[in-house]
Amino acid sequence: MGVIALLPRTGVAASLVRDADIEHALTQLAAPVLRAAGLSPSQVGIYVVQDNQMNAFVLDRTAIYIHSGMILRMSKASELQSVIAHEAAHIANGHLTRRYANMQTARNTAALGAALSVAAGALSGNGAAAGSVAFGIASSAQRVFFGHTRAEESAADQSGMRYLAASGIETDGAVSVMELFAGQEALPTNRQDIYARSHPLSRDRLRQIKALAASYGKRGKPDPNADYWFDRAKGKLSAFTRNPKWTFQRMKESPYPDVRAMREAVAWHRQNRTNKALAALDRARAARGNDPFYADLRGQILFESRNWGAAANTYAGALKAAPNNTMILAGYGRSLVALGGQQNLKNAVGYLERATARDWRNDLALRDLGTAYAKLGQTGMASVVTAERHAMRGRSREARILAQRASDLLPRGSAGWRRAQDVLNSVPEK
Repeated sequence: MGVIALLPRTGVAASLVRDADIEHALTQLAAPVLRAAGLSPSQVGIYVVQDNQMNAFVLDRTAIYIHSGMILRMSKASELQSVIAHEAAHIANGHLTRRYANMQTARNTAALGAALSVAAGALSGNGAAAGSVAFGIASSAQRVFFGHTRAEESAADQSGMRYLAASGIETDGAVSVMELFAGQEALPTNRQDIYARSHPLSRDRLRQIKALAASYGKRGKPDPNADYWFDRAKGKLSAFTRNPKWTFQRMKESPYPDVRAMREAVAWHRQNRTNKALAALDRARAARGNDPFYADLRGQILFESRNWGAAANTYAGALKAAPNNTMILAGYGRSLVALGGQQNLKNAVGYLERATARDWRNDLALRDLGTAYAKLGQTGMASVVTAERHAMRGRSREARILAQRASDLLPRGSAGWRRAQDVLNSVPEK
């Protein structure tokens, strides 16, 4: 959608930070590692969880989740790539099927909000919160989601280091990450970093990783492209999550002129200095040519400045450069919803349906799609889309109520009616 979206928390549910640019950058960093693991970069997404603590985890074979705090603590690309490699190893080594085989489905996949809620409850040590999520889990959330054994962690370490070496990525990054957590086991559980609780640490593991790094030697070398994408992802994430004053003081640390200008643009935007933001962003765009993600950011700035017509035109241009990007599709749809009018709303439905069909994690796109249907007077479709959104967030009661309403309003056997049945069949009754 182009807009960096900090989805509101509900209960213990974790939130995703959705941004086309950041996710593209993380995909560039992950691609060589995923290929080395025998996984397709187009089928394993890298998503950011809004949480200041350091952690990374997997829930299924389609995604790796990394806390924003983890990315912001990393100092170089190879460190973040080592985290991705470790989580990719859990997928490739089949650890997921042993840990979790009873995930409910809503439309295309499990209710993300409920899954992340369980994860949040398990990681926080709040077993009651985790267990309260009606998700068909027989054992405790901690055992199911994060029951990593030391044997699994050792295997993932070995595989992850092999993926790094095979990709030509320096393995010292993995050592640096592990050293960040050195001594965690000596702390009381409530003072340990989440990563230490979800990924059992030991001095033996650290020794093993150091030995593996030494055995692979200096095969890897810094990749300028990886360094660039790391700086871009971290730079944009920090610009949106930290105080603008901090960004102004630190943006010169970015070695790439366009990233510096992008960070400045975000900081000005967050201070509602739209003209200064757009001027800074123009410098970033000039340095990168026809970069769809800087056009996407321009669309966001214009949209949030309530210049909806200019935002729609900008998103349309970004979409021409990246026609398959679901976030940009959704951003264009959102701007059309804001513009209003029957034709704009009809067009918005088309773009938003395309976006959400391929990216079910996009909470805000589902919200916008429901709004578009409601404004068009299509109450049944508005209900089913909103039901899907509630299901994704783990709100079972609300999801079932709206899905039943949609089922009553829509023609039996229609596509929308079938979607309502999917929600009713997959979301548990409370």
